[in-house]
Amino acid sequence: MKNKIVSADEAVAIVRDRDTVCTSGFVGVGTPDELLIALAKRYRENRHPAALTLMFAAAPGDSKERGLNRLAQDGMLKRVIGGHWALVPKLGELALSNRIEAYNLPLGCISHLYRSIAARGPGTISKVGLRTFVDPRLEGGKLNEATTEDLVELLQINGEEWLRYKAFPINVALLRGTTADPAGNITMEREALTLDNLAMAMAAKNSGGFVIVQVERIAAANSLNPREVQIPGILVDCVVVAEPENHVQTYGTGYSHAFSGRQRVPMDRVQPLELDERKVIARRCAFELPPGGVINLGIGMPESVAAVATEEHMLKYLTLTAEPGIIGGMPQGGLNFGTALNPDAVIHQNQQFDFYDGGGLDLACLGMAQSDAAGNVNVSRFGPRLAGAGGFINISQSAKKLVFAGTFTCGGLKIAIEDGAVHILREGSSKKFIDKVEQVTFSGDYAAEIGQPVYYVTERCVLQRTPAGVELIEVAPGIDIERDILGQMDFKPLIRNVRPMDARIFRDGPMGLMHALLGRSLADRLSYDTERNTMFVNFEGFEVKTFDDVDLVRREVERLCQSVGKPVALVANYDGFYLDPIVSDTYFSMIAYLEKRYYSSASRYTTSAFMRLKLGEGLADRHVAPHIFETQAEAQGFADAHRRAIPA
Repeated sequence: MKNKIVSADEAVAIVRDRDTVCTSGFVGVGTPDELLIALAKRYRENRHPAALTLMFAAAPGDSKERGLNRLAQDGMLKRVIGGHWALVPKLGELALSNRIEAYNLPLGCISHLYRSIAARGPGTISKVGLRTFVDPRLEGGKLNEATTEDLVELLQINGEEWLRYKAFPINVALLRGTTADPAGNITMEREALTLDNLAMAMAAKNSGGFVIVQVERIAAANSLNPREVQIPGILVDCVVVAEPENHVQTYGTGYSHAFSGRQRVPMDRVQPLELDERKVIARRCAFELPPGGVINLGIGMPESVAAVATEEHMLKYLTLTAEPGIIGGMPQGGLNFGTALNPDAVIHQNQQFDFYDGGGLDLACLGMAQSDAAGNVNVSRFGPRLAGAGGFINISQSAKKLVFAGTFTCGGLKIAIEDGAVHILREGSSKKFIDKVEQVTFSGDYAAEIGQPVYYVTERCVLQRTPAGVELIEVAPGIDIERDILGQMDFKPLIRNVRPMDARIFRDGPMGLMHALLGRSLADRLSYDTERNTMFVNFEGFEVKTFDDVDLVRREVERLCQSVGKPVALVANYDGFYLDPIVSDTYFSMIAYLEKRYYSSASRYTTSAFMRLKLGEGLADRHVAPHIFETQAEAQGFADAHRRAIPA
């Protein structure tokens, strides 16, 4: 059996001029620095390999010198295709100065592209990227004038628009694991993430290329547990044992058992955030958290939402996720971003994006650098700074509800929170709400067309993208609308029914969020829209365990309907709803009674397939039409269509 263990210099010697090289890594997690150091050294000494095409999904870098920043040498790279660029500024400088061909494609689409290349498929076909700068009708993901080849094309399939991200061969994959045996079998027990290592290895191998893996240690032949092998030896050509300083778990942490899942840490030791603009924004975002829901928190300001949820003892009612494959636990920030404390599972990055792209997220909370009058958001490029989209486009276009988080202005903003109010001590020098964003990373019009609820949360107000446009819906105490909001934006939002932001957000101490989200009275869960003649019932997180609970629902609904005095359209949210089997028959009989007596139409929605089935069976048994949908937009659309069909 061939011994595949070689030195780093011997391994990178197989990389040739004009090769296409892909590399693993998410910030510092899984970044093969030993191999990158050797590759950069070889080029400095020999000027080979030159004119490489470099491909990466996330940004393997630390925003300074490490990771792919090591490869930013004139002549070494001809083309770079990346998902997130903020942490590889030296590559970004080459792109912005037109010294390389450069593309920014959605992280999830690159992640999926590895699988397509491995299977010799036509590329990744997806709706992700439509109407953003990745769409070939806008920029096609090209970052400069030197970049001319189209890697993204618009398709029509069954009358619907799709994007195809084109496949191409990969010559070399640079990967990272924990332990290897002489045959090249690779485990990843001390890694915080598995990323796309398996798909990348398959892509390179099936392209006739090479796979090089950096590891911490070597095990005896035939000694590895096959269930722990993440990259089988048949895919691996070379194994390099790294120096410890070039194989840290993250760029922020040398090694933590908590990040590798070998230890769970007590969450009561997480320190609460101080009450500043970050915490105010995170707290307001936290009011949108769906109990029982699956959530993604983006990098930057949204990271603080996890800390607020922990302080409010809400974490056990939520499933937080991160795009590189984290499910559950408390996602971490900074140079530990992508990892989590106490996760429930860590899956492959491309599988996580399968789940995301298919609508698996109930809520996404993402950062916001610029927004405009159409509700578009830019986080990818502004002025001379290239951040890249990362997973933002996949996540923002696919989540059932979307919250953008950021300060209202930036560049020196200073505020004080005193006596339950916000005081602007110094306004930021740059406006974030401008007439037109520099680059469309998120399309407000597209969100409105697909019925996606979208909110823009700042320290002084909340706006919402409605079908009519961007609307101001909440203002913080102490804020003057004319001076502090309209005077600090380049467009005027719709202003109709502005309400104050919840006062608890601006006070020290816990807000009682768990009670607010889980313990709301039934009366607070009912509302009536006069214009649409629609009654909304929010059963999210509500439990019906006793016959008294059933009677409570009947009384409150009946009270509101009788006050209206005419049949109403019902739209009911059943996400996170619990119905005890003991009272199930009585509950559905009660629903049938209300529907026949008070409703002109009824539609219900829940993301739970089990609950949709349970509701459908219970209603059908009582000869009630089970109009049950997956999203609020679908349920509302049914109610609106039924209303229009009724003659005036």
